[in-house]
Amino acid sequence: MRYSIVLTAVLASLGLASDVLELKEDTLQGFVKEHDLSLIEFFAPWCGHCKALAPEYESAATTLKEKNIPLAKVDCTEEQELCKKYGVEGYPTLKVFRGEDNISPYTGQRKADAIVSYMTKQSLPAVSEVTKDSIDEFKTADKVVLVAYFAADDKASNETFTSVANGLRDSYLFGATNDAELAKAEGVKQPGLVLYKSFDEGKDTFTEAFDKETIESFVKVASTPLVGEVGPETYSGYMAAGIPLAYIFAEEQEERDTLAKELKPLAEKYKGKINFATIDAKAFGQHGGNLNLEVGKWPAFAIQKTDKNQKFPYPQDKAITEKDIGSFVDDFVNDKISPSIKSDPIPESNDGPVTVVVAHEYEKLVIDNDKDVLLEFYAPWCGHCKALAPKYEELGSLFSSPELSKLVTVAKVDATTNDVPDEIQGFPTIKLFPAGKKDSPIDYSGARTVEDLAAFIEENGTHKAKAVIAEVKEAAEDVAEEIPEQAAAATDKAKDAAETVADKAEDVTESVKSAASEATESVKSAASEVHDEL
Repeated sequence: MRYSIVLTAVLASLGLASDVLELKEDTLQGFVKEHDLSLIEFFAPWCGHCKALAPEYESAATTLKEKNIPLAKVDCTEEQELCKKYGVEGYPTLKVFRGEDNISPYTGQRKADAIVSYMTKQSLPAVSEVTKDSIDEFKTADKVVLVAYFAADDKASNETFTSVANGLRDSYLFGATNDAELAKAEGVKQPGLVLYKSFDEGKDTFTEAFDKETIESFVKVASTPLVGEVGPETYSGYMAAGIPLAYIFAEEQEERDTLAKELKPLAEKYKGKINFATIDAKAFGQHGGNLNLEVGKWPAFAIQKTDKNQKFPYPQDKAITEKDIGSFVDDFVNDKISPSIKSDPIPESNDGPVTVVVAHEYEKLVIDNDKDVLLEFYAPWCGHCKALAPKYEELGSLFSSPELSKLVTVAKVDATTNDVPDEIQGFPTIKLFPAGKKDSPIDYSGARTVEDLAAFIEENGTHKAKAVIAEVKEAAEDVAEEIPEQAAAATDKAKDAAETVADKAEDVTESVKSAASEATESVKSAASEVHDEL
């Protein structure tokens, strides 16, 4: 597949024929009407991601052409109205068309083999019928294939399997057979299920109760390689797996392969409990810093509890062997080692309108209390965070009264220097941790204004605390009105004094001094009153 991608890139650069059809407004409608299933890329020529996708997309088009699944593209710099019609907001956008009206987003990876796999699944029913003549070909049709074996009159198993297939059809191929002899030949007892795969031991047989949740759990575990690879296409899947992830960092592919082989017995031992995966330290070494490893000191090993974002780095001065890593993992599983916590120092004073949270006090200030806690996860270099800062301070002031401060905490944490339980995807991220429901924080996605944030706290917080924004605004307006009035009065007084000085300058020197002194004191007094009210 890699060779074909390089070849298609060369051919494309030479301007030779492409298997990707270019569509325009007057040709797209006819194209989607003509084909029961197609994939269309909406792109811009200047887009870097589009350029990276181009050879992968071309290679996939060549492969899928044999299956009569056409791939096409639309240049949105030339067809702006057409792209707007289909709701294109970024590049590249890929959409699956089943005729003109049935359109869905492409949710697979942007690699040739992934596109081929995804579109092949889309071309098949949720569950394909498998026979003794097609079983061998079907088992190898994709990286992961599931085949169910049950009797023709077993409606319950059929319905359960079909339900699973409908939910996971974008990710896996599903087949079924009621041929008892075929089941026997495959060593399966009806009702049974086998997951065939092109890696590791080649297949996993499902042996538990035939119900939807149990099957889905089995598929998630059995379809994951014993020692996989962390990269842009797989990272989100590992984060969503619901079990810890053990990272194996190394710079060279050969070293990663050697370490994967060394630790494979451990991956097998903890299958379904811990995922093991290598990671390219040259390309993604900075991620080691997120796991509290020393970046640049490779190879390295670390475990991350993905649900709590806790990090357990293996000492980098120790060798990575099956025996030593085995002891480390065993201690991890049995809660004999504590997570590594990166934290700023605890502030000496923390009595400002916005409470400063550090990792060492996270539980105390955010979780272990009876307050509604609004927490901003920020980065010092983030422009949006800097713009929010004065508004957030004002919001904190609204809830700083003795009454409201007992109910609400407005807080912030530097997520670049403190380990926090949640995996933060962008800055600023704002979450509300309601009293009594701290395990279910609510993400804030509204406008970053004082009024909207205060309303969010009132509407979603347990205490329904209401900040009196109107009174604060009125007080500010009163002060603003008084400042020019007092300044004007002071100016008039100074003018009068100056005129008196001018009239009596020659004869009444002492009177001049007295009047000037009086004017000065008036100005000072007015200015002092203004300062006190602010």
